[in-house]
Amino acid sequence: MSQQQSSSAQDNQTQAHHDDHGSTPAAWTTVAIITLAFILGTIAVMVANWPLFWASAGLVVVGGIVGKVMAKAGLGKQPR
Repeated sequence: MSQQQSSSAQDNQTQAHHDDHGSTPAAWTTVAIITLAFILGTIAVMVANWPLFWASAGLVVVGGIVGKVMAKAGLGKQPR
């Protein structure tokens, strides 16, 4: 087998292990909430609105909790 064929075979094996990339409702919801929190936190720092900044920091924590709850409810990636 040539070097190029060997490399191609290894690429195919690597891709087989990453078939879904964790795209689940729990993951997408968590990312959306945390992204929104970072956007709000950035705006809060720019306009020096510290209560909004700390609320945004709290929203990051809430996003993590929501993701864990959704995953435990069956909306996350199932273990093999």
